[in-house]
Amino acid sequence: MSGESRILEGYVSLPYKWAMGAATTRFFEELKNKKIMGTKCPKCNRVLIPARSFCSHCFEKIDEWKEVSQEGTLRTWCTVNFSYEGQPKEPPYILGIIDLDGADVGLPHFVGGVDLDDFEEAAKKVHIGGRVRAVWKENRTGNILDIDYFQPVE
Repeated sequence: MSGESRILEGYVSLPYKWAMGAATTRFFEELKNKKIMGTKCPKCNRVLIPARSFCSHCFEKIDEWKEVSQEGTLRTWCTVNFSYEGQPKEPPYILGIIDLDGADVGLPHFVGGVDLDDFEEAAKKVHIGGRVRAVWKENRTGNILDIDYFQPVE
């Protein structure tokens, strides 16, 4: 063997259908009404979003629902500048993990309402530990993208 490597190029498409179950279905339906609902574990008291029917730490069944705040703290973020298959938005855009008040897990979502033409200016508004608030689409369909993005709170 000569030690040379070859590159195999190809295209993979993975269409799928996902059975959401009762908890995820209700979580998405509540978004139509501009409500972010989580489920609260009866054993460890963590509030999980998106809502789940069991706790991933305790494996307890969860029946209690709690509305969480539409505001939270930005745990981390990154700017996406390149295109790939299946993106819900055209780059550039910001993705962040938002710790919503009243929830015990972070919600990955878009951060918007800032001009990305000047990255240094955008980074002054979008920063770790900064506060953000949900901005809703006018026409909601019961999808995580009913929240258009989370906007920095000045």
